[in-house]
Amino acid sequence: MKTFCGRANPATGAVDWVEEGEEYDYHQEIARSCYADMLHDHDRNEKYYQGIRAAVARVKARGEKVIVLDIGTGTGLLSMMAVTAGADFCYAVEVFKPMATAAQCIVEKNGFSDKIKIINKHSTDVTVGPDGDMQMKANVLITELFDTELIGEGALPSYEHAHQNLVQEGCEAVPHRATVYAQLVESELLWSWAQLQEVEVEGARLVPPPAVGRCSGAHAVCDIQLSQVSPHSFTPLGPLCTMFSVDFSKPVSSAPQSHSSQFVAQDGGRAQVVLSWWDIDMDPSGTIVCSMAPGWSYPQPKTAPWRDHWMQSVYFLPAERKVTEGEELSLTVCHDDYSLWYSLQTHSQQPSQSEARPSRPCCTCQAHMVWTRPRFGELNDKLRTESYVSALRSVLREDSVCLGVSDGSLLPVFAHMLGAKKVFSLENSRMSKQVIEQVLEANSMKGGVELLEIRPEQLTSNDLGGEQISVLIGEPYFSTSLLPWHSLFFWYCRTALAGLLRPNATILPCSATLHMVAVEFQDLWRIRAPCGTCEGFDITPMDEMVQQSLDFHESREAEPHPLWEYPCRALTQSKAVMTFDFTQCVPQQPIISQGSLPFIRSGRCHGVALWMEYHLTDDIAVSGGLIGPISEQGDCEWSRHRKQGVYFFRSAWDSSGDSRATVSYNFTFEPSLGDIKMDFSTESQ
Repeated sequence: MKTFCGRANPATGAVDWVEEGEEYDYHQEIARSCYADMLHDHDRNEKYYQGIRAAVARVKARGEKVIVLDIGTGTGLLSMMAVTAGADFCYAVEVFKPMATAAQCIVEKNGFSDKIKIINKHSTDVTVGPDGDMQMKANVLITELFDTELIGEGALPSYEHAHQNLVQEGCEAVPHRATVYAQLVESELLWSWAQLQEVEVEGARLVPPPAVGRCSGAHAVCDIQLSQVSPHSFTPLGPLCTMFSVDFSKPVSSAPQSHSSQFVAQDGGRAQVVLSWWDIDMDPSGTIVCSMAPGWSYPQPKTAPWRDHWMQSVYFLPAERKVTEGEELSLTVCHDDYSLWYSLQTHSQQPSQSEARPSRPCCTCQAHMVWTRPRFGELNDKLRTESYVSALRSVLREDSVCLGVSDGSLLPVFAHMLGAKKVFSLENSRMSKQVIEQVLEANSMKGGVELLEIRPEQLTSNDLGGEQISVLIGEPYFSTSLLPWHSLFFWYCRTALAGLLRPNATILPCSATLHMVAVEFQDLWRIRAPCGTCEGFDITPMDEMVQQSLDFHESREAEPHPLWEYPCRALTQSKAVMTFDFTQCVPQQPIISQGSLPFIRSGRCHGVALWMEYHLTDDIAVSGGLIGPISEQGDCEWSRHRKQGVYFFRSAWDSSGDSRATVSYNFTFEPSLGDIKMDFSTESQ
């Protein structure tokens, strides 16, 4: 049996369906799983262990046998904790078959197979009775069903079913309860991820379409490492509010609900964004607490535990509204069985129980379906816009005929505003075409840019009204790009359009360079590091399974990460390792680059960070990676708009920083695939 997998193809700009072996899905799931991150989360593990010990002790104190149901067991860690704490038997449920197999192996390796039964099912399919999966109902319920939004992995329906079918009335639960917190803030940075802002081009204003301003935006939660958003980037307009709690030891409902918190505005400003996180009490008294609060909320930020499996949430209000200091406000959170959303009312507007709860946000303008939140931020970046406008101004003439090649880009609009004779733009979808049409109409420029829903290789001279292109422009940005170099699709477009270009046509950007730097991650290394022993239990079968999956493909691959969320130190200088000349067509032969970089700082090298820089003109460049010089200590400042590539080494390399050790690299750009193969090695001289 074969598996068809979607994979970005930079040579075509499309997502290709590639036939893989039947084991491909299995290995991808394991290789890219975040189990290592959870197992390295000592705070989480320790709090669970403390809560489990306390719950088992309470049941034993009642003179009862301790029967545990562990839903979402993963590696079986929490079940092994329960047996070690004195549980008589554990039913460990895991729906993901590879994980259930690993859990069985780990349980056997640690000598618990007589007291832990692994059940490879969804918990809602588990049966109880003499011939069932469980012989009896459990009196201790242990779960790890949470995501950044708390309920996004279906925790509420799972708890609801468990209380109705799988556990005894009055059971103990670990965690015992969860509490969701929220804070209303004004933030120009965060709001720029939700709404298109005014742009100034040569003294003229480009305003966003009214429909975009009225739209409540995309519904999906924005989950980020909020610790990396400086408190200087937002102004709290109210206190941290306790929005609602869920007691997991009692029957839970997955029915839609709403909860409101009243407060007095502590500052005046524009209410735009809600910052939210949760904590879990592992015991009824609330003395064992595992908190998702961001680092800057701690008295000593560096003591905050790091985790990537549970982060913090940013919610955008349906529309910004002005609030005044001292105003009485009501913040309402609504949830269904999988997601949350927020709304703001004045105290007098607070909806009564009989009134309909605020509806879930839904994009009505299409822009939030065309542009991701980082993309909104990119379009709203004034310095970036200035770079493109300056570059366009330097190449445009009164007789310029421009063609834009990027998805949902404003560059063709800028070219029209700067006086180009004729501007065309290729759009990859009907929706992106309609969004740009809205922008043109809102600024009385209808027809100023001719939008063509045509693939580059299908474009003809007739489509251009017989004109030849004198300026080909791109950011480049393509919605199908996953890794930085996938935007090289622009080069393939330029090649396909060669016959429609004037002999002396300007290509903007004229070239691109691939850059690399060897880094030590503060925390991100945990997602790929083997665990060995976790809280005293041998988890090596999990490590071996992950490694086998990483080795499934002959060559290991880079993976995309937004490095502004994951601090790292540069241990080498950054270096441009490959150049792509867009003034020429894509070559037939591979481009190969080899070399080495000396380690100039001491530290643990976990891998290499990779990004692209686009040279708009000879003296104007835009970076999708480092946006400032590396500090003397090696600190890096990364673009928030694009993900960078990260190639993790199989094992970390300890550098003394004396330049005698190097990281060697070997890059091969395959024109037929549009992809870059890479290999690295570290060595001492």
